[in-house]
Amino acid sequence: MEQRHLGRTGLRVSRIGLGTLTWGRDTDEHDAAEQLKAFWDAGGTLVDTADVYGGGEAEYLLGRLMERLVPRHDLVLSTKAGSVADPDRRTDGSRGHLLAALDASLARLGTDHVDLWQLHAFDPYTPLEESLQALDIAVRSGRARYAGVANFCGWQLAKAGTWQLAGDRTRLAGAQLEYSLLQRGVEREVLPAALDLGIGLLPSSPLGRGVLTGKYRSGTPTDSRGASGTMAPFVEPYLDEPASRIVEAVATAADGLATTPLKVALAWVRDRPGVTAPIVGARTARQLTAALSVESLSLPDEICRALDDVSAPVHRYPDHDWSTL
Repeated sequence: MEQRHLGRTGLRVSRIGLGTLTWGRDTDEHDAAEQLKAFWDAGGTLVDTADVYGGGEAEYLLGRLMERLVPRHDLVLSTKAGSVADPDRRTDGSRGHLLAALDASLARLGTDHVDLWQLHAFDPYTPLEESLQALDIAVRSGRARYAGVANFCGWQLAKAGTWQLAGDRTRLAGAQLEYSLLQRGVEREVLPAALDLGIGLLPSSPLGRGVLTGKYRSGTPTDSRGASGTMAPFVEPYLDEPASRIVEAVATAADGLATTPLKVALAWVRDRPGVTAPIVGARTARQLTAALSVESLSLPDEICRALDDVSAPVHRYPDHDWSTL
């Protein structure tokens, strides 16, 4: 698999990443092992997790698999901290919480460092400089090699990236946000900020939470996330009529290229300007292998333009010159 630099850094990662959101919850150890082995065999290196995935079980499971299945040095491990299971406060970006969470992640993963450590979300109750200081401490102590953020909006990313560049601090390598043909909101402000600051984008849910595969065109399959009690609310927003029109356009493009909607949707986001590596999650190794086979596909320009048009978000003032509106 092709390797790409993450932003304006020396860190190289596979241009498709493996996500572990469901590990330890909907994906058991057997299926996780098959996924990790298939990913590694295909040349994949970037494995993304978080301290809250499966209540910590995803990291624990990944650590066990590295002990017996895939060498630690062959993987680029990315984890996140800052999300908390508190209905009154969804994020905790305090320096104390973040550094304690990193130590707990390293213990579960069975390693002395992660390659990329990310703030999982912006905490409005903690000064941003305090949260960013935790990134500096983690890198300087050797517990993390590179740092990044996730789920930051445009002004938050611009402020964080600029702050890190302003002094002797750890520059942000990556930003992880949802990005797909069904969710192009990052193009409004996040992506321009990332491009300007040299931060690589790591799209999550690049298949529109599974909807862009076409599996929901005739209803909700009983074995899908949309039929899961825990994941149905996650999928439901992308089952409306506007999304359906985009899904049909992807299916039409796939038919014309003699390929699958999954590959078309994934190739589209993989090759967008500023994107380093979409993070793909799967329930089974078979699903993951289907996604990894996108390596051989490059979309023709006319297909890209057609998909751009059908999925174009409405961005007006102040994103475009006000005098032309």
